[in-house]
Amino acid sequence: MSSQRQRAATINDVAALAGVSIATASKALNGRGQVRDETRQRVFKAAEELAFQPNALARSLISGQTRTVGLLTSDSVGRFGIPVLLGAEDAFGAGEMAVMLCDARGDAIREQHHLRTLLARRVDGLIVVGESTDPRPSISRNVAVPVVYAYSPSDDPDDVSFVPDDVAGARTAVQHLITLGRQRIAHVTGPTHYQAARERAAGTAAALAEAGLELSGGQPLFGAWSQRWGRQAAELVLKNDPKVDAVMCGSDQIAAGFIEAVRERGHRVPDDIAVVGYDNWEVLSTETRPPLTTIDMNLERLGRTAAQHLFAAMDGKATPGVHRMPCRLIIRESTM
Repeated sequence: MSSQRQRAATINDVAALAGVSIATASKALNGRGQVRDETRQRVFKAAEELAFQPNALARSLISGQTRTVGLLTSDSVGRFGIPVLLGAEDAFGAGEMAVMLCDARGDAIREQHHLRTLLARRVDGLIVVGESTDPRPSISRNVAVPVVYAYSPSDDPDDVSFVPDDVAGARTAVQHLITLGRQRIAHVTGPTHYQAARERAAGTAAALAEAGLELSGGQPLFGAWSQRWGRQAAELVLKNDPKVDAVMCGSDQIAAGFIEAVRERGHRVPDDIAVVGYDNWEVLSTETRPPLTTIDMNLERLGRTAAQHLFAAMDGKATPGVHRMPCRLIIRESTM
């Protein structure tokens, strides 16, 4: 057995085996120029026999594209960013694009470093994934390739951004409670400085107004995205309205804490109080007792859609604006 690794076939080898010039072999393999079908098939057969793999760098020099895209994330925890990235990678894989992932960990300086690195490697486009739905500073005006923003929208309305429709998602959750006959519905959510908390509160208010109902307790309860806040909020909800029969929670963490606290006080879920969460974080939503009805933001679908629109932008067909993606209701035992 030879101790030397077998040499990879080159375009010269393909041309020699097919009996054509190097230029003709290149045109046949890349689908460029006028090449007779018989000649093209002879070149393809020679390439197959030699297990020839085109040189990606050489092809990029010809086409002006590297078939590589960058995924730049600021979500160091990955709770929301990872599903978006998985969806985007699925779409890029189907398009035979190589993907380079960089995590800025929420650091603006690190993000600029990664951005320079990706551009130096001549990526054909970028998807920027944030850690919340709050608008983030645009980077598009400083780069020469198309950029699409996912989960965190750009603050520039001329950019292309995809976010979950939290207003409609919260409205769907409350409408579900209303169809079950619940009429004294409270709302417990996250910090007021988060756009997601404000939009989910707006969706809750809109659904109640449409049904001619008032919010139990008179106003939303804003706090932390945590189970601890959910437990604390349970005391406030019950104090404000002892007859409350449903609660729309702004996250699954809040909902899990809320359920724990009201059950400790002798209330049955869902018999006495129905509870809906938000996010469909399955480590919580399926393990809560009872399992949690919740809103799923369809983040993998959001990521795939963002990637598809990046392809369109790379072809000169950008779709500027903030695009709101539909959420879906996952019904489990906490409301049924």
